[in-house]
Amino acid sequence: GAAGCVATLLHDAAMNPAEVVKQRMQMYNSPYQRVMDCVRAVWRNEGAGAFYRSYTTQLTMNIPFQAIHFMTYEFLQEQLNPHRQYNPGSHVVSGACAGAVAAAATTPLDVCKTLLNTQESLALSSNISGHITGMANAFRTVYQVGGVTAYFRGVQARVIFQMPSTAIAWSVYEFFKYILTKHQEERWAGK
Repeated sequence: GAAGCVATLLHDAAMNPAEVVKQRMQMYNSPYQRVMDCVRAVWRNEGAGAFYRSYTTQLTMNIPFQAIHFMTYEFLQEQLNPHRQYNPGSHVVSGACAGAVAAAATTPLDVCKTLLNTQESLALSSNISGHITGMANAFRTVYQVGGVTAYFRGVQARVIFQMPSTAIAWSVYEFFKYILTKHQEERWAGK
């Protein structure tokens, strides 16, 4: 558990600036044509802190995502594959469903993270300070702009993105676990 937490902290620290740049380039009418133009403009206009404005939100999203993801996968494996044998079909289905549940459950956090990263103009105009900082401020702003339904904007796309990703990840993990275990058992049987 501790290793997973440290890995998430380091992964998100390295990837958060890239996520900020990606989201700003994906925005409707984005003024950026190239990655380095975006990096320079954000650095110059907002400072280094802009690349980490959503870091705590990213962590707040990834930790529950991974917890829900793993618990759902394990629960589904108990239902579909109670003997825990190598079964590619059950690994794919359990992985896809686990990713879908985790993605849907953490979509409100993803919406707030995206708002923090992009500082979208419609949201900024409804924000009293004109600048969105912190998760609590992002949650309030999302609600002010679109109500409860705004927290789930893009949930279908997020679920559709995660399902194949987590299905592939789990099936590859279970395949290598099976191969390595089988190889080790054969070595022990040969002694």
